[in-house]
Amino acid sequence: MSESKTVRVSILDKDYQVSCQESEVAALQKSAQFLDQKMREMKESTNVFGLDRLAVMAALNLTNDLLAQSEKANQLDSKQNEISSRFTDQQDEIQNLCNKVDSALTRLKAKI
Repeated sequence: MSESKTVRVSILDKDYQVSCQESEVAALQKSAQFLDQKMREMKESTNVFGLDRLAVMAALNLTNDLLAQSEKANQLDSKQNEISSRFTDQQDEIQNLCNKVDSALTRLKAKI
């Protein structure tokens, strides 16, 4: 089992110490860099003042993006299931046709 590690990340020039598993350090650092970038962009492009308000606005925007991507993934999954079902139906139809051809050939051979 992996041990917990304390990692220092910086968001808007403020340092935070976060504990995570050793295997999650790179993902945590990448997430912190992404959040820092988003919050800096928001700070420059909005009239939101205060770190807490900026953090909430960034969280809302990121959550909105996450939910939109999740909805797209659900739609793609649904479409994939529909295509898979059609593929299975077509395979069944092909198998039925093969059985009919085999049956017809067997009857034809029996007559010869």
